[in-house]
Amino acid sequence: MPTYDYECSKCGHRFEVFQSMTDEPKKRCPECKGKVQRLISGGAGIIFKGSGFYQTDYRSDGYKKAAAADTSSSSSSTSSTSKKSESTGGKKDSKATST
Repeated sequence: MPTYDYECSKCGHRFEVFQSMTDEPKKRCPECKGKVQRLISGGAGIIFKGSGFYQTDYRSDGYKKAAAADTSSSSSSTSSTSKKSESTGGKKDSKATST
């Protein structure tokens, strides 16, 4: 339940009320019974701790398996491509240094 800030237009008294969102707003000041206005507040800072706050925490098992298979197949193709470039790169470098 949120905390709402109110200010009396008659005496200037400011107060907070812990009430449900569905409750009617306060209309009278508790000190002078004057008319009050609900203020816009900055709200409270929220700190998320623990697991369960990332989109990937709730992925289905099928998605996780497909992602793991995709990762393993892309890493094997990347390693074979890098081996080819290393072998050709070494030859080019030796020619460049010999001339």
